[in-house]
Amino acid sequence: MIEPLAEMRNVERRFRVGGGLFGSGRDLRAVNGVSLTIRSGEALGIVGESGCGKSTLARMLLGLLAPSAGEIFVAGRPVASLGARALARCVQPVFQDPYSSLNPRRTVGAIIAAPLVVHRMGDAAQRRAEVERLMSLVGLPPRLYLSYPGQLSGGQRQRVAIARALIMRPKMVICDEPTSALDVSVQSQILNLLGDLQQTFGLTYILISHNLAVVEHIATRVAVMYLGRIVEENETEALFRTPRHPYTKALLASVLTPEPGLGVPDTGLGLAFPNPLDPPSGCTFHPRCPEAGPRCRASVPRDVRAGEALVTCHLYDGGTSVAA
Repeated sequence: MIEPLAEMRNVERRFRVGGGLFGSGRDLRAVNGVSLTIRSGEALGIVGESGCGKSTLARMLLGLLAPSAGEIFVAGRPVASLGARALARCVQPVFQDPYSSLNPRRTVGAIIAAPLVVHRMGDAAQRRAEVERLMSLVGLPPRLYLSYPGQLSGGQRQRVAIARALIMRPKMVICDEPTSALDVSVQSQILNLLGDLQQTFGLTYILISHNLAVVEHIATRVAVMYLGRIVEENETEALFRTPRHPYTKALLASVLTPEPGLGVPDTGLGLAFPNPLDPPSGCTFHPRCPEAGPRCRASVPRDVRAGEALVTCHLYDGGTSVAA
């Protein structure tokens, strides 16, 4: 059995919102009771609409946010007990926008080498050799070593960001919408590069995206988030072939098709996303769910097995609960 590289146990993250100078404000639960295991060597896709908690989940795994409740483990150790340097050696990010994630005043070589400098690894000559080797692996010519981000294309900038993330040889890389800011013609190149690098370095990926085509291309397993909770989790092929949760079905139905005459698909979800400060009672998806019943409005569903999938839905609750 493959050992888990990271694990989240009933994790919550709350933010205090509003209140002003004298008001008490209200809690916004960006992540609400998430339990998730990331296996070594896999590519886990996390999908859902904007505001569902995907990026907050990533920031907690990176140690940028502390959970309000629950526990997070990386390489068998609680994240809270790991120092920033030790965590950075295990987990690195590739951010969404390569135009804003790179320092415009530093050269490509200096950007990629920065983690080595911070961790005091090697001398200047050794760092340059390692940077140039990694540049070659991500498809950047050596002549760009002294170039600045403003002189590069979007695809080249994202390759720089990927090289910077890999320079410390992390075990896990969190890619937060890594292709959304790129031209369509470049997106497939970056996705293929990520796939090749995973094989070369034995990486574990967490891929956060709202683009289901991207997730289907690279992920081996998918977790679907809705309003701070994971509502379905399954292997990629099985989830795309047989979605279980009504929300997953709606997401897959929203994918545009090149077939002429079909127009823009109607998911049946409407345009309004629930207010996270005042979430619906029971199952938070029930106001938008075409299959909701009285039980959905009254009680919170639990995690149950439905075939190969782990689903949080009353439709599949036959009485066999899966422990969080």
